[in-house]
Amino acid sequence: MPPSLFKRCAAETFGTFWLVFGGCGAAVIACNFPGNGISFVGVALAFGLTVLTMAYAIGHISGCHLNPAVTLGLVAGKRFDAKDLFPYWIAQVVGGVLGAGVLHLIASGKPGFTPGGFASNGYLANSPGHYSMTACLIAEAVLTGFFLLIILGSTDQRAAKGFAPIAIGLGLTLIHLIGIPIDNLSVNPARSTATVFFADHSLGLTGQLWLFWVAPLLGALIAGILYNSLFAEHEVPPVKETPVTYAAKS
Repeated sequence: MPPSLFKRCAAETFGTFWLVFGGCGAAVIACNFPGNGISFVGVALAFGLTVLTMAYAIGHISGCHLNPAVTLGLVAGKRFDAKDLFPYWIAQVVGGVLGAGVLHLIASGKPGFTPGGFASNGYLANSPGHYSMTACLIAEAVLTGFFLLIILGSTDQRAAKGFAPIAIGLGLTLIHLIGIPIDNLSVNPARSTATVFFADHSLGLTGQLWLFWVAPLLGALIAGILYNSLFAEHEVPPVKETPVTYAAKS
């Protein structure tokens, strides 16, 4: 018996908690630690490791999406049942918010703590490099699309077995190395939503959240359709033989 929807959603909740707590935790706590900060490279690696570890931990239960854009891309790529899309989305957002909440409880234990952007995604003044809204939208769509191609390709039945989590984790690391300076990188609406709840509201990050839903979902949708159309191996339907009568046989 495959896992029930409840168990799969529970796994997605725990997995997305780990992604937000681990990845954003590295950004909030360890990135700028005086004298020993891990910088952008460390944060990028942290996000990659969260996905890699959870892929091995819960991949056999829920598929380890941890990301509404990934779930939509898998639906578009004919790898996931559309009826389970919204339950997965809810589980992912809940897990992300819980992860960000626990991270906030820990981070606020430091004297003089101020949340600032709390590793949230943003454009213009909220972008590390002050990139424009258009630049961030394009980056999020393109990077999410390629992330989906990595996922779909490495989990294809024709791909080498057992190595998909490594490819996906390293792919997410690479994507973050490119995208953190642009907008702190999302490619994940659940991750973006989670941290906004705990950021400084005077920064206007809530008003920019729409981009980090629209762009990743669009990029994932296009990538799922393209992979299914161009690269997926579709079974050729068997040729129906014309019935042969006894008279024709004789």
